[in-house]
Amino acid sequence: MGYQVVIPAAGLGKRMGAGKNKLLLPLNGIPVLIHTLLVFEDDEECEGIVLAIQPNDEQEFKKLIKKYKIKKVLSLTIGGKERQDSVYNALQTVSTDGIVLVHDGARPFIQQETIHQVVAAAEQDGAAVVAVPVKDTMKKVQDNKIIETIERSSLWAVQTPQAFRISILLEAHHLAQKDGFLGTDEASLVERIPYNIYIVESSYDNIKLTTPEDLYFAEAIIRKREIKEK
Repeated sequence: MGYQVVIPAAGLGKRMGAGKNKLLLPLNGIPVLIHTLLVFEDDEECEGIVLAIQPNDEQEFKKLIKKYKIKKVLSLTIGGKERQDSVYNALQTVSTDGIVLVHDGARPFIQQETIHQVVAAAEQDGAAVVAVPVKDTMKKVQDNKIIETIERSSLWAVQTPQAFRISILLEAHHLAQKDGFLGTDEASLVERIPYNIYIVESSYDNIKLTTPEDLYFAEAIIRKREIKEK
């Protein structure tokens, strides 16, 4: 059940307001990126990691990878203008068969059990993503006015990792390039082939660190896990 993982890490993180790549921010004394990489480093099923980066982060990333003894990073590829471009560049360096995951570098709380579940689903069905059911009441709004209430039992908030047979994800990227389509995630590209994508239920702890407030939630998740481990 081996897999490779692509981690886009070339974003500027403007909403975090840190003045640098948010993945370099400390979380419990360790950079966010390292928290994420260690999840895959410690997973026996992970066969390799490819990071898509900004050129000016390359030396800093290399230092961190060496300092924290991350052995599974196969390559650092230069990211593109959009996240989609960065993922495509990284895909050029992975094996041409098997399962590939795409995972946000700013989601450090993904658990190995969930990773294995989404990999197994992709092996069986070709494409799978992790997600959680929406808890809030959802409204469709136009010009600051509620148009309708959307029935939420069928709504899921999609996270990463998203897992695919490599051939399927490459086909989706090629089609998007041909059509000039820019998607919000890899699943949105694969949907256009079209190809069925299956859901694996994840955890609400699998947050993406996007704004300064998210760092408070992250610290709380760390404390919760530390208590649980005692």
